[in-house]
Amino acid sequence: MQAKKTRIIKRIVDVSMTVLLLFLMAYQVTGEKLHEWIGIGMTAVLILHHILNLKWYASLFRGKYNAYRTVTVVINTLLLVSITLTALCGMAMSAYAVPFMYGMLPVTFARRFHLVMSFWSFVLMGVHLGLHVPAMTAGMFRNGKAKWIAAAAAALVTGIGFWCFFRNRIPDYLFFRTPFAFFDYEKAAVVVFLENLSILTAFAFLGACCPVTIRALGKHDDRAMTGIAALVIGAAVVVLVLSLII
Repeated sequence: MQAKKTRIIKRIVDVSMTVLLLFLMAYQVTGEKLHEWIGIGMTAVLILHHILNLKWYASLFRGKYNAYRTVTVVINTLLLVSITLTALCGMAMSAYAVPFMYGMLPVTFARRFHLVMSFWSFVLMGVHLGLHVPAMTAGMFRNGKAKWIAAAAAALVTGIGFWCFFRNRIPDYLFFRTPFAFFDYEKAAVVVFLENLSILTAFAFLGACCPVTIRALGKHDDRAMTGIAALVIGAAVVVLVLSLII
């Protein structure tokens, strides 16, 4: 019973983190003051998330590392570093939530790294979520027709997500190509959230492909590899079509 309650709490925390992340990435919708308070809430939920998963940290130095476990540890470590830097840099610029922490880091440094690390956190969070998708959806699509419909929907949303990813110039933020974020304040709030959700889903798709690909390569499963290739090509076609018509 206790284990079931813990699992439920973990799911609630995970969903809360995802929702808060989407709000944090919608700065032009929330404004600076609400953005700061949502960031504090996100930090608190993240701390709780790590407390609930202390066993994972304890297991890091036990057992053997296969390809999937290695990828998971690398992604989780990078995500932890990026989110920690995002939070610290955000607090170092705070004017509303924690103003007493303003200037604990050079503000110019904090502003630049908060921008870059926030987008890396966004991307890595998507991959992190995706790593758990195959296990969570195992056995859900046994029907061939349902499986094809789900695959087509995944390719469509992933394609839209990557199109939004490039259209919104996110690579420029990830690789320090621009020191400022350019937000479209005239864009409807629902469009902002849907775009961010599609981008998060796109990187979750990449994360979901990782364990499937590793397992397929280990078992020399050509059928699984063909399926993944078809999904990737489908998503690429969506990106190309959107780029040509919009």
